[in-house]
Amino acid sequence: MNWHFPLLFAALTSVCMCFQLNPLSLEELGSDIGIQVFNQVVKTRPKDNVVVSPHGIASVLGMLQLGADGKTKKQLTTVMRYSVNGVGKVLRKINKAIVSKKNKDVVTIANAVFAKSGLKMEVPFVSRNNDVFQCSVKNVDFMDQNSASDTINQWVKNETKGMINSVLTPDGIDSALTRLVLVNAVYFKGLWKSRFQPENTKKRTFTGADGKAYQVPMLAQLSVFRCGTTSTPNDLWYNIIELPYHGESISMLIALPTESTTPLSAIIPHISTKTIQSWMTTMVQKRVQVILPKFTAEAETDLKEPLRELGIRDMFDQSKANFAKITRTESLHVSQILQKAKIEVSEDGTKASAATTAILIARSSPPWFVADRPFVFFIRHNPTGAVLFMGQINKP
Repeated sequence: MNWHFPLLFAALTSVCMCFQLNPLSLEELGSDIGIQVFNQVVKTRPKDNVVVSPHGIASVLGMLQLGADGKTKKQLTTVMRYSVNGVGKVLRKINKAIVSKKNKDVVTIANAVFAKSGLKMEVPFVSRNNDVFQCSVKNVDFMDQNSASDTINQWVKNETKGMINSVLTPDGIDSALTRLVLVNAVYFKGLWKSRFQPENTKKRTFTGADGKAYQVPMLAQLSVFRCGTTSTPNDLWYNIIELPYHGESISMLIALPTESTTPLSAIIPHISTKTIQSWMTTMVQKRVQVILPKFTAEAETDLKEPLRELGIRDMFDQSKANFAKITRTESLHVSQILQKAKIEVSEDGTKASAATTAILIARSSPPWFVADRPFVFFIRHNPTGAVLFMGQINKP
């Protein structure tokens, strides 16, 4: 039987949270899986814009792990490096911290299982998903492909505040075989702690991964930020900077090769949650001139092959998948695992009118952080270490 599993994520410009929580290692493990998936994806799309939600990937794999048994569960647990059943209480605290109302900006994480009407699901699977992931179960008539896809897409649109309108087409549903659709939606919007003034935005040259020069609107400001320079194990140097959101518990981190001759693809495989943690301890505050493209990036990613490459294989195989903890009435396997993500970065999160005034600053005084060529970004919930979003921008 087919188990259709579309997955999506949506992001806007800025977020922040004030919440102290200690078990960093667990959420960093979760985000690390997402970063590994990202590394697999960009190998096949080195010149594209790619955006994923590592936290969202970990959430969905956790939901699947709760329903898996036998070798299918073992593969998920081995790659994830933790058992959801063993750390459910901690995961629940982490998820609540990320969406805490103490946050000054908006972070929404929503999980849902859309089940075929009449499918008898195991009570522990439903209750544990609700407990750990606040995941609701909704009945859908998959025989009516249009109605089913409309229902799921409307839920996605609502949960992402309209950022993602659809994640599933009617032909993505097999009316005879689809039993479950698991969906995770992550939505994020907020304001920079130090906002970029619209009058400082002007068109500048961005050299894309294809080597072509593009004229794109670039945000600019001179302010105090935490930044630094570090290197990969094989001595490729890159610059890093932290741009905090106004509640100061969520930040955007940007990494950019120091030399324009170093391709972004040379530094990405080196980055993990451990690397990011090391950035947080080595960056120092400096008065710096930041130049950053104003960009919108949207990407739909098929996660099936990246997960197979990492060792999660059996759940996609009709003859090997074991999801007995979801239902004992039918054999299920994962037919699709898709993610859709979108991020918008602008001056302050609001629409700004185009301005022709430009600031002219001599290059001699403060150091510059100029993202005028491909870079990688991370949106990180600092109290937990969760990476909500990450992406490579090859052309704004």
